[in-house]
Amino acid sequence: MGVEIIEKYFRELTAGQKEQFAQLGPLYREWNEKINVISRKDIDDLYVHHVLHSLAIAKVIRFAPASRVMDVGTGGGFPGIPLAILFPGTQFYLVDSIGKKIKVVEEVVKALGLKNVKAAQTRVEPVKEKFDFVVSRAVTAFPAFVDLVKNKIARPCRNDLPNGILYLKGGDFEEEIRPFVSDLKVFPIPAFFEEPFFETKKVIYLNLTKF
Repeated sequence: MGVEIIEKYFRELTAGQKEQFAQLGPLYREWNEKINVISRKDIDDLYVHHVLHSLAIAKVIRFAPASRVMDVGTGGGFPGIPLAILFPGTQFYLVDSIGKKIKVVEEVVKALGLKNVKAAQTRVEPVKEKFDFVVSRAVTAFPAFVDLVKNKIARPCRNDLPNGILYLKGGDFEEEIRPFVSDLKVFPIPAFFEEPFFETKKVIYLNLTKF
């Protein structure tokens, strides 16, 4: 499965965006040979397991121009890089504590010519800037993640959703989200994408403007 899976669900892509998405496969395959940031098993399923999974967030929100988004624990650049391709008017800050992963992110960003992405080897705690949204792919238990990022959220809001967290998570997490249910929405990804990989996967949105 290649870039055609992205075009299937995102029909409004420009020619430039199609080309950038098409480059992701060869770029990650090349870099994964040097620095293993994606499991060998997963590299063959890159477009479904990583790129399309990242873009589930874009089915929940269309980031307004000039929005600022931080991707915490980005690994090899997910969900940040696919979202940055889709939303060129949004500024993305990708952080990870592991230097070799950020090296791959920086090289992929440079090869794609993305001008709306900054990357840094850092933990989230020292980050001083504020963001409209924090995105991530289940780097830790949800309550711990909320504690990590709740003071990184900007005011006021410029998007249809109030500022907060957009978190990609699978499996059973009802206990984790129970403390936040009044400010939280869960979006099942199979409502957006039909591939079996997404059967148990969700986008969790938490409004952090009240915290």
